Amino acid sequence: MGTPDFALPCLKTLLVSHHDVAAVVTVPDKPAGRGNKLRPSPVKLFALEHGIPVLQPEKFRDAEFLNSLRAFAADLFLVVAFRILPEEIFLMPPKGTVNLHASLLPAYRGAAPINWALINGEKETGVTTFFIEKKVDTGEILLQRKIEISPDMTAGELHDGLAAIGAKVLLETANGIESGSLHPIKQMGKVTQAPKISKELCRIDWAKSAQEIHNLVRGLSPLPASFTFFNGLYLKILRTKSETIFAAGRPGEILDVRKNGPIDVQTGNGVLSLLQVQPQGKRLMSAGEFSRGYRIKTGDMLGGE
Repeated sequence: MGTPDFALPCLKTLLVSHHDVAAVVTVPDKPAGRGNKLRPSPVKLFALEHGIPVLQPEKFRDAEFLNSLRAFAADLFLVVAFRILPEEIFLMPPKGTVNLHASLLPAYRGAAPINWALINGEKETGVTTFFIEKKVDTGEILLQRKIEISPDMTAGELHDGLAAIGAKVLLETANGIESGSLHPIKQMGKVTQAPKISKELCRIDWAKSAQEIHNLVRGLSPLPASFTFFNGLYLKILRTKSETIFAAGRPGEILDVRKNGPIDVQTGNGVLSLLQVQPQGKRLMSAGEFSRGYRIKTGDMLGGE
């Protein structure tokens, strides 16, 4: 059971294992693009290419869907980046229902664990497999794997790393459940939350420190992306570097525009170097391209409207 690209390595890994993937459950096709044409999820596309039956329930309690799900007589349900399941479903298989979560639970329970780990400047994170229970992300842990977070790693890069590790861990989990070698343990440690990312969170507050803004930028890159304004222009900031040097400008003031290089911006504490940006309606570009194309100069301000 899954929807986005994050779930694909898991499905691919399971498909070439000795386990039988009886079916895939994913979301209904959604309108996308200029023509609002219905677009299937990445998981559905892969399943159809490999002849795996696909179920796409509008509502989980739909009788036809539940009957179809039961008819597969699956021993185990595996969930990766999907919707919250009712008890009626997660109690259905005899071996239980396992979820793969992109954090070291109980840290970062919720919808956006990858983003929040970076926004909060964590040095490591990982993946967890656990048995689903009624309360979201609270079930007993089966396996965990850690991954180091480098200082400039973006959410996109961490996403890909965790997806690859997660596929291996999910297969190990299925193998362990099959053999009876895994022994679930209760979640221990500090509980933290990773709620959905709001539009307001994405807006850069230049009064914060350079490191805080750098963490926000990389935690939201490439999507949904942090943003600011330049002379009324909506400007996404995709890649930055935090500098600890002291400067006397106002927060949001452009201190230096280097030829073919970064744009240095004053923050509430330290200097932030802009490396990659995307003006509204334009392609992703380097800071040098942006400064030449929009005639950026020292003393200009970011922020405002």
